Amino acid sequence: MFGIGMPELILILAIALIVLGPKKLPDLAKSMGRAMREFKKATSEFKESIAVDDELSDVKKAFDDINKDIKETIDINVDLEDKAQNYLSSSDDEKDNKEPGKEGPEGSVKDE
Repeated sequence: MFGIGMPELILILAIALIVLGPKKLPDLAKSMGRAMREFKKATSEFKESIAVDDELSDVKKAFDDINKDIKETIDINVDLEDKAQNYLSSSDDEKDNKEPGKEGPEGSVKDE
């Protein structure tokens, strides 16, 4: 544990016993235990939140892909509609240019 062996741990506990005294040492151990428990709990909650963020990023990526596909489909449909409209407009213009009684590209009038 943190590179501390048994002799070092005994030395630290002996110094703590001398400095704090036998009455305060159990209270210190309790508070250290609570602090370690809270630290572990906070660490596990942080790990869970990271896991949730990863899952949410996967879901967000899926929604972005769907959104991209929908936009591409709409763009294709709009392009097709524009082309169809242009085609219809050009065929209407050609019909308007061909008036009855006119013939050929010069537009000479037939004598009847």
